[in-house]
Amino acid sequence: MSKVIVVPCSGIGKVYGLMAREAALAVTDHLAKETSETICLAHIVTGDEEVTGKVCGQSCISIDGCASLCSFHSLEAAGGIVKGKFRSVDEMRFHRGANPGTGSDLTEVGWQITDELAAKIAVKVDEIQKEAK
Repeated sequence: MSKVIVVPCSGIGKVYGLMAREAALAVTDHLAKETSETICLAHIVTGDEEVTGKVCGQSCISIDGCASLCSFHSLEAAGGIVKGKFRSVDEMRFHRGANPGTGSDLTEVGWQITDELAAKIAVKVDEIQKEAK
């Protein structure tokens, strides 16, 4: 069975991009290590043949920081089957007024919110794997 591909936005210099990247790493390195993997969005955007070949036709999860949905749109353009779509900024609705940090450093609250997002993504990875069986 193929691993679910989890692709965060780049969002360099933006706290929501950092949260997306850290959530993706938490999922692929710890929470769903055996059933998920991540791919760098830049390789998809630039049309790297090896990477786009790996994405095409595969179950994917996008994690975006903002409304531009770069990860989501890039995965679709590469032929990925996006079965989960998350935005780190949406998690802030559950934490009104919280300061998650900066584009290079999360606060304690920022890490908590990122961990909550990662847990939701890991659940989605499990759902996708179960439906594939």
